[in-house]
Amino acid sequence: MKPVKLLSLVLCLCLLPCGLAFAGKDLDAVKKKGFIQVGVNGGVFGFGMPDSLGVWKGLDVDTAHAVAAAIFGDASKVKFTPLTAQQRFTALQTGEIDLLCRNATRTLTRDTQLGLNFVQVNYYDGQGFMVPKQLGVKSATELDGATVCVLPGTTTEQNAADYFRANNMKWQPVVIESTTELAKTFFAGRCDVLTSDASQLAGTRAVAPNPKDYMILPEIISKEPLAPAVRHGDDQFRDIVDWTVLALINAEELGITSKNVDAKMKSKDPVVMRFLGVTPGNGKALGLDEKWVYNIIKAVGNYGEMFDRNVGPNTTLGLERGLNALWTNGGLMYSPPFK
Repeated sequence: MKPVKLLSLVLCLCLLPCGLAFAGKDLDAVKKKGFIQVGVNGGVFGFGMPDSLGVWKGLDVDTAHAVAAAIFGDASKVKFTPLTAQQRFTALQTGEIDLLCRNATRTLTRDTQLGLNFVQVNYYDGQGFMVPKQLGVKSATELDGATVCVLPGTTTEQNAADYFRANNMKWQPVVIESTTELAKTFFAGRCDVLTSDASQLAGTRAVAPNPKDYMILPEIISKEPLAPAVRHGDDQFRDIVDWTVLALINAEELGITSKNVDAKMKSKDPVVMRFLGVTPGNGKALGLDEKWVYNIIKAVGNYGEMFDRNVGPNTTLGLERGLNALWTNGGLMYSPPFK
């Protein structure tokens, strides 16, 4: 390239507005078709499962609706694809889905070798064990020689193998790919133990023929930060998904809910004004409408509302906030500043 042309290119780049968001290929494709194709579990009550009318519900489902609200201003612009643990990452890599919201644990190799970008965690979890009460077991350390139902191709399978080996215990894995079929196998008594993320165990127990017949053992044997994921290659789409989850968390911290968000639009608090787009800037930085956060909160509420509605203490799952409480309440949910 000649020096004059190179200088002209540099000058043009320098004149571009700072913070301008450039549309990426995945975001362009989503906008062109008018909806987001989202991979979900399809068999975990409270996180991703259709109800008796075929309506998808759950914490991961609501997260997907929040992303649609951010991009389109319409939370309904989503189509769901149920995926097994073995199918989920391939479906994202090949473009079958645009976004994975399927209780997937962020790990180093998934972030790198699989070419994925995980965003802000939407549920901090850990792996546990569930047994029939009639087995008479009170601790995972008593599971020597047990048959264990487990999903293949998951961190769960590796964690279980590590746990039994570290505690000098033998185990016999019963490997079944489908979450639903795995649960049926366990409830049919074909294995002594079901191991999975503790939240998934609670969801599985909730749909058992008789939930009171089963107990989740006290040991948590791993860290499982569950987060949505997108493909490498579109930073803007990744930023939108990431900051959508963060917006849900920040809204709870600011006390902004689906019920009071209209009133909060009249707030004179500069932090709230920036967050809700009354003071412009954040929307432009992401390439979204300035009301993107308002649209999210109006449609699905804040993170606390989502948690309580799908998995909280007053639901069938009855999960406490624990690590998923705001940082101000001793949890790990924490958002960077919206400015």
